[in-house]
Amino acid sequence: MPNGHIIVADDDAAIRTVLNQALSRAGYEVRSTGNCATLWRWVAEGAGDLVITDVVMPDENVFDLLPRIKRVRPELPIIVMSAQNTFMTAIRASERGAYEYLPKPFDLKELIAIVGRALSRPRGTAPAGADPGNEDIPLVGRSPAMQEIYRALARLMPTDLTVMITGESGTGKELVARALHDYGRRRTGPFVPVNMAAIPRDLIESELFGHEKGAFTGALSRSAGRFEQAEGGTLFLDEIGDMPMEAQTRLLRVLQQGEYTTVGGRVPIKTNVRIIAATNKDLRVSIQQGIFREDLFFRLNVVPLRLPALRERSEDVPDLIRHFFILVEREGLSRKQLDGEAMERLKRYRWPGNVRELENLVRRLAALYPQETITGPVIEAELDTLPLAQSQPNGAAGARKPPGEAETLSGAVERHLAEYFSGYRDTLPPPGLYHRILREIEGPLIGAALAATRGNQIRAAELLGVNRNTLRKKVRDLDLQVFRNAR
Repeated sequence: MPNGHIIVADDDAAIRTVLNQALSRAGYEVRSTGNCATLWRWVAEGAGDLVITDVVMPDENVFDLLPRIKRVRPELPIIVMSAQNTFMTAIRASERGAYEYLPKPFDLKELIAIVGRALSRPRGTAPAGADPGNEDIPLVGRSPAMQEIYRALARLMPTDLTVMITGESGTGKELVARALHDYGRRRTGPFVPVNMAAIPRDLIESELFGHEKGAFTGALSRSAGRFEQAEGGTLFLDEIGDMPMEAQTRLLRVLQQGEYTTVGGRVPIKTNVRIIAATNKDLRVSIQQGIFREDLFFRLNVVPLRLPALRERSEDVPDLIRHFFILVEREGLSRKQLDGEAMERLKRYRWPGNVRELENLVRRLAALYPQETITGPVIEAELDTLPLAQSQPNGAAGARKPPGEAETLSGAVERHLAEYFSGYRDTLPPPGLYHRILREIEGPLIGAALAATRGNQIRAAELLGVNRNTLRKKVRDLDLQVFRNAR
């Protein structure tokens, strides 16, 4: 007996053949079509336990067909595939009730696994959201790393789960938080961003929770906090790692009990706010250092979402550049484009400032250069003015820096590892690589800190941000020489 009946709809005969063969080998009964009319007829007749369909078909866009399918067969799982693998494609698939969205090209094993999960799940109607229409795409990129982000966001849109967004500065953490709000179930409520690093530490509690008249010197009247302003919507806590311990305790109570008190207040206030937090720090290190509460971390880290650095998705650079050029043209600057050499140079750059740095460069190019086509030498001159410019291609084994050009620590480590692995052409290095590399980096780092503090281990521990006993153990384990004239 077959495991289930699957309908495949794609106008590409080769894809239909591949899916037919793969699904048949997995034990499913398959029927396929190349148009929406046949797909709709089969579904309306009650055929199929699951549908796998492309978006763009010769006679109709599947996104226009999905609402009709959901009306007549609300529990039918539908897997949507698309070569138009943008953020909005993933969101539209989710909002029209698709069980899953897969960007093309897709992995057959992953597809088979998704089919199995869809057919074995408890049947129920997926929640539907509003149609985003033709709004500007808030997130840009077609790389595999971004596809994972899109799919995760699409799953999170119908929920109120607390999300922790991590990533380097400039990767777009607030943009992702806004997308979660703008396309989620709280879209009609306010979106209130708060940057912990931008508020004086002694004012953070008042800023978040509000204060009563006379609560402290200068509190001349009652003031509403950000929680009150965000009621019914989303509160985005950026740079959460900079929140002082007292405010962390108050925030933990909100997450545990759904209520808070104002500074100087006594009556608990119920709150209905979704929390999205973000940080560019490793909070697990902060927990070890005793400056971040572990219980708060677990409350905030319900759904972790790591944003990739731009150097991890260099294939997205052309799309991002075109997107930013469109934005600056709307702002009144002249139309610009890059020639092939200029584009390749920007794809090789390592972008320590990530997408924010790229956007700033695009704006500078649009504002300062009169020519419509920006050439390679122009880009080279612009990048030479940046303090962390790097010219070698990502992952280039043995690539060396031009004289006088700076290199980041991550770039040096990457180059070192490339050279290390090149020595094992027909095999892999011996096990334990992680700890060997960690030891190589840890030793010079601790040695440099001890040298800078003239062997004073208390000051070196403070400099490194580690416990004094931890430092002593590291010095002993790594057999480091400590200055004898320590003061």
